[in-house]
Amino acid sequence: MTMQITSPVTGGAQTGFTSPTYTVALDTPPNPQSRQLAVTALGGTQAGVDTASSASRPFTVTVSRPAVLKQLAPVDPVTGVLRSVPRNVYKVIVRKGVTPLAGQSSQVMLITTTIEVPAGADLADTSNVRAALSLLIGSLNQISSGIGDTALSGVM
Repeated sequence: MTMQITSPVTGGAQTGFTSPTYTVALDTPPNPQSRQLAVTALGGTQAGVDTASSASRPFTVTVSRPAVLKQLAPVDPVTGVLRSVPRNVYKVIVRKGVTPLAGQSSQVMLITTTIEVPAGADLADTSNVRAALSLLIGSLNQISSGIGDTALSGVM
């Protein structure tokens, strides 16, 4: 699996943060098809971010691939058309312990990014698969602060 995250991770722009970084270390993944890293230290200015990862307040990032990669089935011998196109699903999951109300128990916030690649596109259309991923990542980097503002205000 080439979804390799290296330490430190430079965080995206967020209102009130200055040069956020996250030192990460290998963690135990939920399954053999995943890699998981835990945040061991925070860098930059991140006012109000209280902890790196802990047992009661996790701060992790997990990347995973399908347990079994799906392949294209043969085309219909009569019509010459694919009967179905299965999808290989890749995920990036971030977990962070957050406090829902002062004095209350921590809850885990969950962010899941799902990437569904039609089987066969990995061979037949690599450039367009890469272009879609490039747009996703670039868009997330550009709107990082806006996503944070929207998640807090509810206003898009």
